[in-house]
Amino acid sequence: MAARPRTERKARPLRRPPAKARLTKALTTLIQRDGENRAAPSATVAELCRLADVSRNSLYRYHADILKGLRKHQCRRPSAAQSKAVKSDERRRIENIALREHISALAALVDHHYAAYREASALLERRDRDLAELRRRFNLRPTPINS
Repeated sequence: MAARPRTERKARPLRRPPAKARLTKALTTLIQRDGENRAAPSATVAELCRLADVSRNSLYRYHADILKGLRKHQCRRPSAAQSKAVKSDERRRIENIALREHISALAALVDHHYAAYREASALLERRDRDLAELRRRFNLRPTPINS
């Protein structure tokens, strides 16, 4: 009997962990990334599947519990519209503080000008009294203007 030529055995590729384990790890990674960086885009199904190297159909069909966990995380995270509203509120709050400071400065300016007006009015009244007193002393009468 003739011996068969010996063929080299191919090394077995390393077995990948099951899809459920990869999806769980990817979900944990996405949640941690979202927790560390609020500016990061929110966790999506596409991002989860890309990280886990699993098709979206497989996720929807066989891994509803992981999908439920992702949806739960997405509900906790504010939406883009809510984030925009929070930023807008913060910007308005800062503007209101600046406007209050301007109002205080304007009120002080109004007080200053009112005090100056009162002082000028008192000065004019005193001058009018002084002029009236001088006219009375010298018995002066205003001269009519003949045209």
